[in-house]
Amino acid sequence: MSKIDESLLTNLPPFRHLERAQIREILDLSSVRRYDEGTAVFTEGMEADRFYLLLDGYIRVIRTSPSGEHIIAMHIAAGQLFGIAPAIGRDTYPATATAAMETIALSWPVRLWHDFVANYEGFASETYKIVGQRMQNLHEQVLELATQAVEQRLASALLRMANQSGRKVENGIEIAFPVTRQNISDMTGTTLHTVSRLLSAWQKQGIVESTRRHIVVTRPHDLMLLSTSSAQ
Repeated sequence: MSKIDESLLTNLPPFRHLERAQIREILDLSSVRRYDEGTAVFTEGMEADRFYLLLDGYIRVIRTSPSGEHIIAMHIAAGQLFGIAPAIGRDTYPATATAAMETIALSWPVRLWHDFVANYEGFASETYKIVGQRMQNLHEQVLELATQAVEQRLASALLRMANQSGRKVENGIEIAFPVTRQNISDMTGTTLHTVSRLLSAWQKQGIVESTRRHIVVTRPHDLMLLSTSSAQ
């Protein structure tokens, strides 16, 4: 691929305090790679030998439960670091990162992590903010699984994806990456049958439009009410 321009990183949180010359140094140490949809960038438990910056696309983060079930923990949008195992004191990846659509990412050898933290202003503080935000999001999802009814969990998951990646279209807010009903089942800890039943009902009510791999939230306010309603 052609040489990456520094302007792509200047406004991203881990790099926005740096001079263009410093960003050029960082880019010259990186590798860039394109991943097809469904390709694993790395897998849970694998030695963390590189850390990554997502330039384009979306990353789906998947954890494996003790019983072997795959749980979608989050989606990561372009402009964010991922695979940052050193930031949480690990030498293996805590989850699998899979391209949710065609994706382009930069990566660096993990041996450079401490050099970046020490030598580039704002890199450490902004990275640890990212870690904190993700931990908070995971905490909220655990609470949802423990306390919310299935309908609330599903509505919350759709809102989270729409807020994170949504793009305005004529009939509402479209989730920007392909998402299947099985994906949603894996996010919400419910069955594929239940997800299909609820999405079909909400489509009839005009709250969402759902195809095999794409979802448009047509009435976000109604979906928000569903996410906060008490279990019946």
